[in-house]
Amino acid sequence: MKERDMMGSLAKGLKVIEAFSAERPRLSISETAEIAGLDRATARRCLLTLAELGYADYDGKFFTITPRVLRLGTGCLATMPLPRLVQPWLDRLSQEIGQSTSVSILDEGEIVYVARAAQQRVMSIALMPGSRLPAYCTSMGRVLLAALDEQRARQILSAKPLIARTEKTLTDIEALMRELAATRARGYAQIDQEVEIGLRSLAVPLFDARGQTIAALNVGLPANQEPMQEIAKKYLPALLRVQGELAKISI
Repeated sequence: MKERDMMGSLAKGLKVIEAFSAERPRLSISETAEIAGLDRATARRCLLTLAELGYADYDGKFFTITPRVLRLGTGCLATMPLPRLVQPWLDRLSQEIGQSTSVSILDEGEIVYVARAAQQRVMSIALMPGSRLPAYCTSMGRVLLAALDEQRARQILSAKPLIARTEKTLTDIEALMRELAATRARGYAQIDQEVEIGLRSLAVPLFDARGQTIAALNVGLPANQEPMQEIAKKYLPALLRVQGELAKISI
């Protein structure tokens, strides 16, 4: 695309919207400018415009995104075939194993939930289609990163600082690259309280008709004293069965 065809103000506004996340639901003008990589005046104009149009609330110091923003993503999710195809499988799987299950796709350094069947809440934040989490410390993220070539995976991991969300979180890039290699070799990823204390998860890749990884399927469950090896033995067969069934249809 030629530079003259770019609408700079729209691009800046989208950067401001993307500055908000589950971990950063309330932002000041200065914080928004820093995260979005904009000067303060530009960030202020974008935020005030969003507030005027109903996409943000402003209390005089902090801005928060309103549910109106969901209109921007709901239409996209509604037109994607993947959520419609996998949701019945998630519902059955979740009912069968008694745990929450999800499907996500990769968007640079984050995973985006496209479908979910919740049995119980195992995270402090509510997860739903459209929710985002870092790829480096989630089971679905590691499955999706492991499907990339090593150079691209390293590039994504190096793009932003890797934050230790708990004392168990891997943040060393070389250690993460080794974990991606192990994930690739065994065909699934396992996470033990790296995203949040008290949360464990297993994930497997989902393939399209050409055998390419296009999404990840996981089960999330509360942490207990049971070794992760036993957790994998208990839940992996059900995940792999759904993986195999979905591989037979066009996703």
